[in-house]
Amino acid sequence: MRLVQVFVPHGDLDLVLETADTTGVEYAVSEETSGGEFEALVSIPTSPETVEPFLSALRAAGLDEDSYTVVTTAETIISNRSGTASGPAAGTRISRDELRSRAAALAPAASTYYLLLVVSTAIATAGLLLDSAATIIGAMVVAPLMGPALAASVGVVVDDEDLASRGVVLQLGGLLAAIATAAALGWLLRGTVLLPPGFDITTVPQVRERITPSALALFLALGSGVAGIISLVRDVGSVLVGVAIAIALVPPAATVGLGIAWGHPEVVVTAGTLVLVNLLSVNLTALIVLWVSGYRPHRSDRVDHAYGRLRSRVVVLLVAIAVLSVVLGGVTYGTYQTAAVEHDIQTELEMMSDDSVFGELRFRAVDVEYELVDVYTGAQPSVTVVVERPPGEREPPDFADRVRDRLEDAAGVDLDVTVELVDAQRSG
Repeated sequence: MRLVQVFVPHGDLDLVLETADTTGVEYAVSEETSGGEFEALVSIPTSPETVEPFLSALRAAGLDEDSYTVVTTAETIISNRSGTASGPAAGTRISRDELRSRAAALAPAASTYYLLLVVSTAIATAGLLLDSAATIIGAMVVAPLMGPALAASVGVVVDDEDLASRGVVLQLGGLLAAIATAAALGWLLRGTVLLPPGFDITTVPQVRERITPSALALFLALGSGVAGIISLVRDVGSVLVGVAIAIALVPPAATVGLGIAWGHPEVVVTAGTLVLVNLLSVNLTALIVLWVSGYRPHRSDRVDHAYGRLRSRVVVLLVAIAVLSVVLGGVTYGTYQTAAVEHDIQTELEMMSDDSVFGELRFRAVDVEYELVDVYTGAQPSVTVVVERPPGEREPPDFADRVRDRLEDAAGVDLDVTVELVDAQRSG
């Protein structure tokens, strides 16, 4: 339920009341006695879906744009009158003016925005280095990225250039601030007692997840964008949705910063691709969902202009996502290839342990050095196999070559194989 209050300038009361009658809303008129520029206050309790038609009708009727119109959410309605029940309203979206106001409110002042973003990025960076998913998620609760992402799209659809520009600037500035914060923190922590000697960020699972992204990560960003704009349009809780958007953006941005601090260009490229794909996808879905939901500029002569801007932005976003998705697809394929080679080698070693041709020899451990970049440079995987040899057992002639041949047949690639024989005795 909404309460619309129109502060009516002198001479416009009949216009407002006629518009209310035409729209079919009920109203109450309070006389303004302060002697100011308004002659009356018209209060209109109505459902959310009626707000936008009524406000549009007021503008079309020529209500002075210098007047004040306030729309508030009625928390509790005590009435048995039809249409004022507390159950779900027939409409499911807020009015255009409410949408613009809420989008603007979600994009905080620059000082607050950057302060919260730096704090959340610092916590997320610590979570990445500690391999703590809980810490990363906790950091996302305070990350303020949802507001700018949605404000930029709302500004385009309702033809508010200032709101759209502010949303874009805050998004880009925020991501750069996140990367810089993570890079600075990584540079300060690197080589200190807080991290083990020889610490390599690429071995941390939470970091590795962001530098070997699957193409499925695209669906996370698309889903986050849809959920974010629906939570705004339909006036439902947006805290968890904001967490989802922040998770799609802040951890990979922090990973880029760590890649800069540790001097890993492949980390910067892969995590940077992920964060750009996620950022563009959130904006793309927000634009499309808003337009499909029926939001337009309040001036009819600006609709074509807004549609042209939206169409050009959607095309640019689609092209950019398509180009970046090629990189994302390449990372997905490379990650699959490295995992497949390691899996095939491990499976073959288990079969070799049970093969009588190798007697009592047992293949117990394997270390495969095969990185994503090796898939595209053609470098051979390096495989180290540890073999247990019981006392008195002798390995077959050309044992290492035979092991290599078996593993190459299984993996389908050329391998550089090192075999380490370990004399083993078992008690009992």
